[in-house]
Amino acid sequence: MGDFAVLHGHPLCKTLSFLLSVRCQLPKEEGGLNSTVIYVDGGNTFNPYAISAIAREYDLDPQSTLEQIFVSRAFTAYQLSALVFETLEDALKRYRSKLILISDIMSLFLDRDVPAREAMDIFNKAIIYLSDLVKKRDVIIVASCFPYWYSRRRVFLESVLFGRAGTVIKVNESKSKLQFTVESHALLKPFTIDILPNAVTLERFVEA
Repeated sequence: MGDFAVLHGHPLCKTLSFLLSVRCQLPKEEGGLNSTVIYVDGGNTFNPYAISAIAREYDLDPQSTLEQIFVSRAFTAYQLSALVFETLEDALKRYRSKLILISDIMSLFLDRDVPAREAMDIFNKAIIYLSDLVKKRDVIIVASCFPYWYSRRRVFLESVLFGRAGTVIKVNESKSKLQFTVESHALLKPFTIDILPNAVTLERFVEA
């Protein structure tokens, strides 16, 4: 069953995206999806060295792991929306991917060079498209977003994103501990788990 999930609130969300892109490739009996990954990079965050290091931790070949992650970069809100509307579904068919990661999904739409009303309209349509794609293709989409300056545009974008997501997880750091708070989930009530930073593993994150 597909899901549209959001990770937000802490730079660690970027690392979690890398972990998921590796974990996805594991066999199902090892907790993976046995699938390729589509990585839509909206914040120039993709790090092949980090991916390689994580692959080694899972006893996977780094080069082969990277070859199973299909990266598309966007440098403007218009490029990101074009990737979503024009290429994403075809890429799912071509690569038979079960996981789409969209890194830093909001930042390009907060660009002051993009008129606020236009940015909000395009973003709203893109999020509706993604939530429909989850149901249509039975895939998992995980979008990350990070802390930004306060603005009415940001408040609107967050309300659209969180409102359409099936799962919303906030990552926060408090008193030398990382807090994972499930703020929204179709089957679970909100709850928080505290984890020591050096104890963060994908297994613990997935369990959370």
